[in-house]
Amino acid sequence: MLAGNLTLASLLAARWVESGHFPLSNMYESLLFLAWGVTGVHLVVTERDGYSKSAVPGALAAPTALMVVAGATLALPPELQRASALVPALKSNWLMMHVSVMMLSYATLLVGSLSCVSFLLVDATQGFEGAKGALGFLDGLSEGKVRRRNRPRVGADGTVAAVMDAGEFPDDASPVLAGADLMREMDNLAYRCLGAGFALLTAGLISGAVWANEAWGSYWSWDPKETWALITWLVYATYLHSRLVAGKSKKEVATVGALGFVVVWVCYVGVNLWGVGLHSYGWFANK
Repeated sequence: MLAGNLTLASLLAARWVESGHFPLSNMYESLLFLAWGVTGVHLVVTERDGYSKSAVPGALAAPTALMVVAGATLALPPELQRASALVPALKSNWLMMHVSVMMLSYATLLVGSLSCVSFLLVDATQGFEGAKGALGFLDGLSEGKVRRRNRPRVGADGTVAAVMDAGEFPDDASPVLAGADLMREMDNLAYRCLGAGFALLTAGLISGAVWANEAWGSYWSWDPKETWALITWLVYATYLHSRLVAGKSKKEVATVGALGFVVVWVCYVGVNLWGVGLHSYGWFANK
């Protein structure tokens, strides 16, 4: 993950040198920046508060970054991957301050929302006998309890169990219910990421309003991009309110966070596919 993060950073730096402007002027560059942000979220999270031995953040961040880079490289046509001159509206220092904060917020929010999706999937599969042993084995991996000598065993009835040699668990520890530790860790990861992502999104909206007033003479014009950014903000505000104030169950809170995954992608990519509004420059609309 560190190598991938440094490689993406090097590529973005090379684009910056080649184009002469901050590499966030089109969909290709923003997707690479998003992947860099996702790997960066993993590196930050795994170095804090005991997460360094956990496999959960990497299991969510690595496939996400991989698919984002694959989409940017394989799905976008070559003409949209080339570095080009900035349109007049983007020739501002706000490009770096506003767009980079928004992209970092998207990266953080996506990892948090994927944690919510995973929480719901694990919760839904705990009733299946075949999943219980596998979830218990993942519990051990996420908590650092299972050592290399552990190995999965498939029983005659098709269930999967983790075989643990003597002494694999500390004297004061014992195997927990399948999925319990895993769900708790994903819930904590979601809260940490979505809380940080919400703060970044708020800063991005404020800086965007200031830039809009400078460029278009109005802080807010109900442009489709602005509207969906506000919808995204409201969804994650609902998540934090449900968790911290309303006292909703973890499943209900995770459902709101999982919904945010779809909303972020609509805000980030969907609006540009329609090619409408003041934010359509430099994206699909200019193909």
